[in-house]
Amino acid sequence: MFASFSALCARRRGTAVRLASALVVSGLVAAGALTGAGTAFAGETTQTQGGATATIGGLKTYGTAVIHDRTAGDQQVSAGLFEMSVDGGGTLQTYCVDLHNPTQRDARYHETPWSGTSLGANKDAGRIRWILENSYPQVNDLAALAAKAGVQGGLTEQDAAAGTQVAIWRYSDGADVDAVDPQAEKLADYLSKSAVDVAEPRASLSLDRPAVSGHPGELLGPVTVHTNAAGVTLTPPADAATTGVRIVGKDGKPLTTAADGSQVFFDVPEDAAAGSAELTVQASTTVPVGRAFASESRSQTQILAGSSESTVSATASASWAEKGAIPALSAARNCAKSGVDITAANQGDEAFTFSLMGADYEIPAGESHTVTIPLQEDQPYDFTITGPNGLDQRFTGILDCRTQGSASAGDAVQTLSEPSPATVGGTADDTNLAATGGSSTTPLIAGLAIGFVVIGGAALVVVRKKEEAQARTRG
Repeated sequence: MFASFSALCARRRGTAVRLASALVVSGLVAAGALTGAGTAFAGETTQTQGGATATIGGLKTYGTAVIHDRTAGDQQVSAGLFEMSVDGGGTLQTYCVDLHNPTQRDARYHETPWSGTSLGANKDAGRIRWILENSYPQVNDLAALAAKAGVQGGLTEQDAAAGTQVAIWRYSDGADVDAVDPQAEKLADYLSKSAVDVAEPRASLSLDRPAVSGHPGELLGPVTVHTNAAGVTLTPPADAATTGVRIVGKDGKPLTTAADGSQVFFDVPEDAAAGSAELTVQASTTVPVGRAFASESRSQTQILAGSSESTVSATASASWAEKGAIPALSAARNCAKSGVDITAANQGDEAFTFSLMGADYEIPAGESHTVTIPLQEDQPYDFTITGPNGLDQRFTGILDCRTQGSASAGDAVQTLSEPSPATVGGTADDTNLAATGGSSTTPLIAGLAIGFVVIGGAALVVVRKKEEAQARTRG
């Protein structure tokens, strides 16, 4: 069945293959007093903010649609519901909101705010959520759905899935697309014309201030729990028994569970050496319809259409030291600014200073500041910030903020004569070459600009893509 979703979100042959040059930022030395040996705080941070993590399987229920393109002509694609398996248990059903990007086989996805996807800048994102809530599979009485849409002869599950996906593409990608089946097309027209704006749904689970800092002997936090679950389980740091770090409420009493709106703290012993700890929060719930799912491997963005009872989780970190700068770092994609927001909070008694992308920043004691790192669309990024008390935090991911409709003209989906998976070759580790639907004659047109910036004796290496590809008119 996986081979059946062939043409979905693949690009046409002849499109320039993109050279996905990795953005590597190393040796970002944060000035400040290094206070004692302490436990090093080192880790890799992807821009996830909690919720469900899942692996995509393939199209489960689908029909056929036709995309009308003035350059490439009419092209048939599969259109319908994907299925994902949730880490820890559960199943998700999703539709595509990223028509012209490929799908990687077995790609891993994370629940993501709309602001971290193309939906954040899409004025019609709320209409897509309305479609999801008023069509299949949320409405599984197909006779009632057919009657409401004025479909004569009823709807099959395949018709309902295809019609729903077509209606979504009209808003998510601005696509000129029709369903092949007349019943599915009638449903798509009804959904497209009836859709109204609906607000973005809340996350299934998120933590407000996923990174905190302070001094030993203090309650570090608060970390506020936001969830639609009845309750969450709090798992203390793995080495809590030896370090003495506890997870508590603001009254100082230990907590093992919490609810929506609860505030939790890290209770660090007064004699603790400089170090860090991590809290895991987990729950079982249904993920709200309309939540976006983004991949770290440039696999097409999805939007949730249905959820079984599923495992959701989030993590929060704490760092502490007796004196000096005590930074806490967190990150989130910001598609409105085409970059990643790095938030640095400093609860120390000295300023935390660091250099990033050729600019210097200072976070005064007791303050927090957010730095937006501009990135190229479709570019993998990988940079590390180092600092006092063994701080060594790495940020990785790939920026996928635009659909083809909002990118440069000339790319379109390709027509595939026979079914084959619409995938990017290789895995997420293949960051040097992203071949999306090219043939053996596909031209490789790309340039790399390499800038070197010296920061406090460390090298900042930025490899940026300078894409020069321009679509050629077919003759």
